[in-house]
Amino acid sequence: MNMAEFTSTSQLAVRLAYNSNVLWTGRTLGIEQFGLSPGVSYYHKTGLFADLSSFWSKDFEPKYYLTIFTGGYMHSFSKRFALIASYDHYFYNLEDDYIPYNNAITITPFYDLKPVNFRLDYSFFFGDYSVHRLMPSVGVTLEKKNLFKLDRISFFPTVFILFGDQTFSEIIFPTTRQEWIAAALRVRQGLPWYTIETKRVFGLMNYAISAPFSIRNNHWNFTASYVYNIPKALPGETLTLENSSFISASFTWFFDLSRKKSPL
Repeated sequence: MNMAEFTSTSQLAVRLAYNSNVLWTGRTLGIEQFGLSPGVSYYHKTGLFADLSSFWSKDFEPKYYLTIFTGGYMHSFSKRFALIASYDHYFYNLEDDYIPYNNAITITPFYDLKPVNFRLDYSFFFGDYSVHRLMPSVGVTLEKKNLFKLDRISFFPTVFILFGDQTFSEIIFPTTRQEWIAAALRVRQGLPWYTIETKRVFGLMNYAISAPFSIRNNHWNFTASYVYNIPKALPGETLTLENSSFISASFTWFFDLSRKKSPL
């Protein structure tokens, strides 16, 4: 999103998106998302907005497995600086999988220097557990207007860096004579001979490179994107993380809801 997307008229948008294989920027936060994703968005000229997105995949049971409701407010302070604040609630439709996070609050400032733009996403996910995510990014917007009778063709490559925290539980085995004595006392009390240490770690989690291509004409917009992820393990994390990539595409139709002034 860039400063040109802000509008002074109220709009309704209906879209259909496809994701080939999406993780939370290369990390497993909650659930994988891939398949079809229809959605509808409403934007009021005051800056208030709401969005309802659903996710369908033949690889899940049931196939319609997730609905996300988003409500928020966006405000443009100048031609260069804007801020978005939003709340997300995740409605999971899964039988067995346990999802620790079903809410999120996100604050995103934008700064546009044309053609370079900067943004900083901060998200707080909460439910049974809570985590923080901080994702700065820098992108370049290259666009051509009125080409091939199209309103606008855009290419906006972006680099993202994801920071976050995670809670780990590590089993500590006795190594010294004193620790073995303490372990024997725990066994006599009916406790495990080892101890479990829980710690919360914050650090770098992922690099991502995105290459979206967009076509806008009249009341519709088509976007296709390729994303490459380079995940990084947090200090003390034992997960084996591999680089991944995915493609996505979406088609959106906009309805202008502003009232037309009748001629005098």
